[in-house]
Amino acid sequence: MADSERLSAPGCWAACTRYSRTRKGILLFAEIVLCLVILICFSASTSAYSSLSVIEMILAAVFFVIYMCGLHAKIPFINWPWSDFFRTLIASILYLITSILVLVDNRSQSRIAAGVLGLIAVCLFGYDAYFTFPLRQQRHTAAPTDPTDGPG
Repeated sequence: MADSERLSAPGCWAACTRYSRTRKGILLFAEIVLCLVILICFSASTSAYSSLSVIEMILAAVFFVIYMCGLHAKIPFINWPWSDFFRTLIASILYLITSILVLVDNRSQSRIAAGVLGLIAVCLFGYDAYFTFPLRQQRHTAAPTDPTDGPG
């Protein structure tokens, strides 16, 4: 049993490093790190807005693991592209609202930093939502044409 665990660990690590080099892997990792930094800034001043960062960090980590392990192909009854799109779209909207509220009521430097980082998170989640929009990813092929069918 120990031999099989030892042999499977490099495969897991290779899958992790391979996925973390893709555009989606980089975006999810950046979302996790940015949410963690925003959480630290909110925790330094007030914990009123920290739940958004915690939830988005957990959701980004869950999607990172799902895509990294290939579970999205093994669980076909969930539409993963639409789920990921709505996750990033809702996160972008909520971070925009939260950042505006924090920046308007600037009581401490850490809240201002969290508000500015929240606006950066809006851009990051918006960029992710744009590139994960499922209808944008569908490829259209040209209809076959017959050169003998002419206008006349």
